[in-house]
Amino acid sequence: MKQYLALCERIINEGEWVENKRTGKRCLTVINADLEYNVENNQFPLITTRKSFWKAAVAEILGYLRGYNSAAQFREIGCNTWNANANDNKDWLNNPYRKGEDDMGRVYGVQGRSWMRPDGTSLDQLKKIVDHLKDGIDDRSEIMSFYNPGEFEMGCLRPCMHTHHFSLLGDKLYLNSIQRSADVPLGINFNQVQVYVLLALVAQITGHKAGKAYHKLVNAHVYEDQLELLSDVQLKRKPYPSPQLRINPDIKTLKDIETWVTTDDFEVTNYQYHEAIKYPFSV
Repeated sequence: MKQYLALCERIINEGEWVENKRTGKRCLTVINADLEYNVENNQFPLITTRKSFWKAAVAEILGYLRGYNSAAQFREIGCNTWNANANDNKDWLNNPYRKGEDDMGRVYGVQGRSWMRPDGTSLDQLKKIVDHLKDGIDDRSEIMSFYNPGEFEMGCLRPCMHTHHFSLLGDKLYLNSIQRSADVPLGINFNQVQVYVLLALVAQITGHKAGKAYHKLVNAHVYEDQLELLSDVQLKRKPYPSPQLRINPDIKTLKDIETWVTTDDFEVTNYQYHEAIKYPFSV
């Protein structure tokens, strides 16, 4: 919580106003912030100064790992974050690549599980990483990237958290995740949860201990219609200690994640929090 609150204060004190053309709103913005999460000691990075709906964040990362391309698929596992981008984004609604209601196109997990080669075949980036790590291999490029500029027009949204790089040191697994754009009041706690869970899950299914996860935010911002709630409500609340996360130990393979795992296989304990804050969401 300390690093998150420090980032909020930094944006308020040092940020510069930037006009966001996609949303038509101004953002108070800073460039470059580095967060880290101690997965080894199970310090789960849930925001405590407002209620965090962490199960939706877990559902979303599960959908990415499965390569989902439809908001309906995400809704089915408990995540509603793609409804607006799939169905209310005017540019995407008029895009010839859109296949119909709820279609997201080639975004996020689609790229991670089915990156298209020039010859028309696909590359499963995640499976390559899992197979390597299970064999104790780290070729310094155990990287899953969702960022494919050649197919930006084929999806409803460019990926925000776009690259995940796994590294082995002995029997301990680390993760560096890079995020190009971070909505700090609303979206960042989703992303914190997902970075943490991604490292914990991949460590578990590849037989390694989880170390630390490092999360880089390039453009960290607060939308103008979020600023008052952040500064006058959330930042005036006293934070609670970090909770802990338990993952079902029966999750042992990538196929398990693809087939039967649900948010019920994740349990958060000792989570104290203040009441929820309804921040505006910008499409």
